Amino acid sequence: MITFAIVTITYNAAHCLKRTVDSVMQQTYPHINHYIVDGKSKDDTVAMALEYQKASDLAANGHKVVVKSEADRGLYDAMNKGLSMAKGDYIVFLNAGDFLPSADTIDTIISQAHLDDIPSRQWPGVIYGDTDIVDDQGMFLHKRTHRPPKQLSWRSFSHGMLVCHQAFYARLPMVADIHYNLQYRYSADVDWCIRVMKEAARLRLPLANTHSVIACYTQEGQSTEHHRESLQERFHVMREHYGLPLTLVMHAWFVIRGVLRKWL
Repeated sequence: MITFAIVTITYNAAHCLKRTVDSVMQQTYPHINHYIVDGKSKDDTVAMALEYQKASDLAANGHKVVVKSEADRGLYDAMNKGLSMAKGDYIVFLNAGDFLPSADTIDTIISQAHLDDIPSRQWPGVIYGDTDIVDDQGMFLHKRTHRPPKQLSWRSFSHGMLVCHQAFYARLPMVADIHYNLQYRYSADVDWCIRVMKEAARLRLPLANTHSVIACYTQEGQSTEHHRESLQERFHVMREHYGLPLTLVMHAWFVIRGVLRKWL
């Protein structure tokens, strides 16, 4: 029995939570623990989450829904709370507004990573895939600009965040003590993913590409609203993991690439 922990962070998310919880509710795979970690919302978010919890229980779909609402110190503090609460074999962060693209997404992940065919000790440290970008109504806009490499490693992120956080499933026992660094306000997810992949490399666990779209990401959020600050933080994250010389070279290339895209 392979269990997936899905963590959803919410704050005043009543306008977009439904498509997230509906996509989890509709999963045909039964062994899912869904944790909704709310930051003391002032709208109907918590009421909606509790209704979803009740509906999931009545559906007898095998899913377990846990709702927790309390004040926090921001997004990544809430994600750390979700990480501490989560139980299962793999964890993914699917925040309010983001959703799983089809009812068989989790089944696809299991199949493409061959989890049923190999002993648990050989399961990948990370399972990853492609992402579709959607608007605030959940309508498809385009494929994510950064596409996952055929073979991912922790060094891959020196070229940017090539895998969307919502399409990054990590072995939960492996990452239970790898918390998000709260000194970063906008890019702690980049840092966390790199540290997770480094741990997988240390344990000699593979990273498995599903070659499938396994997440739909809403084009908004803190890193979009605070683009400049996010880029500054990502520079510090990359310098920490890859050293200053490579970070300078890669950021020079990012600037050149951005200019070329505007011309072409």
